[in-house]
Amino acid sequence: MPISLRFRLSLAMFLEFFTWGAWYVTLGTYLFDRFGASAVQVGSAYANFSLAAALSPVFVGLVADRYFAAQRVLGVLHLLGAGVLILLARTDDYGPFWWLLLLYTLLYAPTMALMNSVTFRQLRDGGREFPLIRVFGTAGWIVAGLLLGYLGMESSASLFYLAAGSSAVLGLVSFTLPDTPPDRTEGASLGSVLGKEALVLFRQRSFLVFFLSSLAICIPLSFYYSFANPFLNDLGITNAAGKMTLGQLSEFLFLLVIPLAFKRFGIKAMLAVGIVAWVIRYVLFAYGDADSRMGMLYVGILLHGVCYDFFFVTGQIYVDRAAGERIRSAAQGLITFATYGVGMLIGSYVSGLVTGRFALPKGGGVQFDWQGVWLIPAGIAAAVLVVFLITFREEQREKVNNNKRNNKDNANEAH
Repeated sequence: MPISLRFRLSLAMFLEFFTWGAWYVTLGTYLFDRFGASAVQVGSAYANFSLAAALSPVFVGLVADRYFAAQRVLGVLHLLGAGVLILLARTDDYGPFWWLLLLYTLLYAPTMALMNSVTFRQLRDGGREFPLIRVFGTAGWIVAGLLLGYLGMESSASLFYLAAGSSAVLGLVSFTLPDTPPDRTEGASLGSVLGKEALVLFRQRSFLVFFLSSLAICIPLSFYYSFANPFLNDLGITNAAGKMTLGQLSEFLFLLVIPLAFKRFGIKAMLAVGIVAWVIRYVLFAYGDADSRMGMLYVGILLHGVCYDFFFVTGQIYVDRAAGERIRSAAQGLITFATYGVGMLIGSYVSGLVTGRFALPKGGGVQFDWQGVWLIPAGIAAAVLVVFLITFREEQREKVNNNKRNNKDNANEAH
């Protein structure tokens, strides 16, 4: 791949996640400080992104992929998004803000799939080359968090101007990306876009257990995304957004561990470790503080790599193996729709309702009993762990290994 093309793709990936990270991590803090929002309103605001994530496959699969060049749709969506982000920065009432945020997330969510589509079309070996470009996305998220914390913008409208500037630049950069024409060779239906063909996998009990566990674990995940930054700021921790980028660094490092751990421990053990990490993280959050137990908070943040990679990334590998070649894409589409769409949508509202129950009046504002808040997702994760350990059987791993052995035996017989 020419260096100039690699640079443009890497820059676009960096800006894609910088734009997202510039507003998403600190949105809860912004809503509390700017609007005096309730915890339920914070959860509802975060639910907008989940709703958009659930709808974006429909737009990408039925419209963008069939009628328009991906890089042009990417450019238009980010330029429109930049305009909406500016309006968000200037909005002083929660009601209009919520609707504008929904509009923005509907514009942004499809760009993640489109960015991947444009990138993969240019790669000869996606498995080897894509991570080298995707890592710039992680870098973009980290830089956004560090910048917000360093400039003290976590509760300032300036964070939306920062995201708008990044989105506008990305919109222009998108038009310089290689032409990625629509694929009109096959028609697509709503059922195929949402992974209808993969429903046959529910005949496998272990897949059903994994599917339901994935939905349930999205509730603890939503607590972290919605309330970790307000929690750290409430404790008086400086540069909270910058410190939270340790979670992305951890995520990157544990991605490198997955191939080795996968071979040594297998699917069930890795998924279980991921769930255990959620329990430990929230117990650490519940009992940590900004003084002598500050280390507990750091460990809780750093556990993000284990929480996310060992469950969600390993889960994608499990789905890939369980589905097989014929319905692989449908299965991945189904689990993505279920987790980032339905699961996170439910989780956002549940986290808001639960956190609201632990609100304590303080002067003219509201304080939260954060220990009570964090013990709830810890308990939910612990319940998921118990059910998962009892009911999940690593049937697919055994089948795959048996198939490999049978193929090897057949090959030896042929020789």
